[in-house]
Amino acid sequence: MNRRSIPSHGLCLLLALVLLPLHAARASDAAPPSLIPLPAQLALQHGGFTVDESTPVVLADRDASTRQTANYLIDLLARTRGLRLRIGAADDAAPAIVLQRDPQAPVAEAEGYALGVTPQGIRIQARDAAGLLNGAVTLYQLLTPDAKRGAVEVPALSIRDWPRFAWRGLMLDSTRHFQSVSEVETLLDQMAQHKFNTLHWHLTDDQGWRIEIKRYPELTRTGAWRTPPGAGHDGIPKRYGGFYSQDDIRRVVAYAAARHITIVPEIDMPGHAQAAVAAYPQLGVTGRRPAVSIDWGVNPYLYNVDDATFGFIENVLDEVMALFPSTYIHVGGDEAVKDQWQASPAVQAKMRELGIKSEDALQGWFIGRIGRYLDAHGRKLVGWDEILEGDNVPADATVMSWRGTDGAIKAAMMGHDVVMSPSPSLYFDHVQGELADEYAGRLGVESLRSVHGFQAVPGVLGAAQARHVLGVQANVWTEHMPTFAHVEHAVFPRLDALSDVAWSSSAGSDWPGFLARLPAQLARYRAQHVPYADSAFAVDIALDRNLALATGRATVTLSNQADFGAIHYTLDGSAPTPASPRYGTPFNVTLPATVRAASFAGDGSMLAAPRQRMLDRASLLTLAGNTLPNCPGSDFRLRVQPLPDAASVAPVYSINVFDGCQLFPATSLDGLKSIRVEAVRIERNYALAHEQRLVVSRPHATPFGELVVHLDQCNGPVLASLPLPDPARSARKVELSAALPAQQGEHALCLVYTAPIDGPLYGLGRVSLVPAP
Repeated sequence: MNRRSIPSHGLCLLLALVLLPLHAARASDAAPPSLIPLPAQLALQHGGFTVDESTPVVLADRDASTRQTANYLIDLLARTRGLRLRIGAADDAAPAIVLQRDPQAPVAEAEGYALGVTPQGIRIQARDAAGLLNGAVTLYQLLTPDAKRGAVEVPALSIRDWPRFAWRGLMLDSTRHFQSVSEVETLLDQMAQHKFNTLHWHLTDDQGWRIEIKRYPELTRTGAWRTPPGAGHDGIPKRYGGFYSQDDIRRVVAYAAARHITIVPEIDMPGHAQAAVAAYPQLGVTGRRPAVSIDWGVNPYLYNVDDATFGFIENVLDEVMALFPSTYIHVGGDEAVKDQWQASPAVQAKMRELGIKSEDALQGWFIGRIGRYLDAHGRKLVGWDEILEGDNVPADATVMSWRGTDGAIKAAMMGHDVVMSPSPSLYFDHVQGELADEYAGRLGVESLRSVHGFQAVPGVLGAAQARHVLGVQANVWTEHMPTFAHVEHAVFPRLDALSDVAWSSSAGSDWPGFLARLPAQLARYRAQHVPYADSAFAVDIALDRNLALATGRATVTLSNQADFGAIHYTLDGSAPTPASPRYGTPFNVTLPATVRAASFAGDGSMLAAPRQRMLDRASLLTLAGNTLPNCPGSDFRLRVQPLPDAASVAPVYSINVFDGCQLFPATSLDGLKSIRVEAVRIERNYALAHEQRLVVSRPHATPFGELVVHLDQCNGPVLASLPLPDPARSARKVELSAALPAQQGEHALCLVYTAPIDGPLYGLGRVSLVPAP
């Protein structure tokens, strides 16, 4: 059973029993520990135990995994707190940290553990090795309650803990952008510290084949590399890519296994096959060799359905299964556009031979055949929710629901196990905040709070159906994450929020309590040099622009997304500290002024880097393109970098691949003489499949299009038309300017690019309205 077998009234009683000791402990000046995820049962007691470098770690059994866990804990504490423990001999009279595998340990659930702290020492007991490691992770958190170094006093307590779900997953896409082995290991380290146990590794797609297959060397010789836009110019490499050798894979699998993490490989089929077809054209439908794709989105290349292609896939799976001992093998199954199958006489003949009436049913037959092959080799098929669209999905197939939660509901009602990983809720390629300095990613915002509040079990499922929910998984698609810094920014601290969902009881989901526990975890990130996102705590500095422009005074409001922490600010350009004025209510300033503000936790640690806003006439008349909303009609929006394989995290620009149109908000145009715009050329590397018809094409008067400025609305009077330069002979960022006819009063401006849609996209950098001298 994947969920705790405690009825809802039992959970309420359990929480009451847990909270009573917590309140009693507070009364005696003991604070509840900052643990993420929250344990199932925790009772604080009186007293405590001090751990210092004289405290031995004692192994109470001879199991090799117990020693491995002890060494893991010792290494982690040495690296992050400078507390250097050692493995010592058992001495019943001496205080110690005792680790014990015990088939009679108090917690019977898989991966569970018992942890006790008394004035005489600390003991962790578990029935399995994974549980012992989970207990060690909890102890690590108890020993790092702050950013201090050295010895620490741990409050006396008793913990009984076990996971809510059996599948606590994170998906890493290494195809769109490639991570090194050491970077993957860094991610695995953090997964273990959050009690996640499944890495879903996305290894093949249109943009690259990342796993060495000995029998088919062209998969990595050709399929692992793509030619970036502008290759060989302006510092752009001539090719982008990489792959994991089989030795690399073995190393990563062993590294994960040492942390009790299972790696589930994904070999995508029947779609997302362009890199494989680029290596071996006979695997495709057309027989032609495409290039490895440089385009994000939905590409048209599918695997053929002849016996030779299935022979190839089975041979690949043989090598994959030899490398990955996981029960599950992920076969993708998503976004297989059927145009090539529909146009192929050979495929249509195969459908008639099989008595299959539709291409969707053919995909079901395809997935069913692969599922039977995996079953025959003792493995289970898992795929995205499109695998339900055929009639041949194996009865024991697991469905990963990504198109919202409907796929999970349908699958569970059909008797299939499901993993909840819906878009957009658990798609960590979505941005975390709306401030102008947020990293690249998809919009809308999937905030720390929204992840923490995710409902893992759809309410429409009955108790029997809910038992098919194996767990939850966040997905890290890397189209817009070209570096590992992007990955870490996207994952942390949202993984903390999801760990509460995946591990802790749903009855214990408490947003204010989570926020109170988080500062200690942020300190652990800093100690391990993990560049987490501070979006939830970044201060938004808001005011009425037009009132400030009209009066020379501004009423400033400060806030952060999480509504947590103390906000301190300065007006002299200096960095805010806890000693700076604390924000309570909106305050008035006279222009010009510089407001800098930051959020701080109760212990004085900074929750987010200071944000700054200049308040003068020129600054108030200048807005970043990232702050300008889309024009009405299309809410699709991305934040991207000018080059798809950028080696840095900035600059970032907002675009709508369907319609290059944004709105400058209503502003007093009195006394303004011109507009100045930073126009940024961005690669149009998006495969839109059948949605290509939605791309808006506008007439243009000059060869490369214009940026047209309309008054009030996008069909309003044209105030200016700024020709775009030849993209082959100009810099990526150019400054455009034009005079504006005199206007009175407040008006919005519609900024529309008319560049040909078979050429580059354009984004807006800074847009400035320039007053007359």
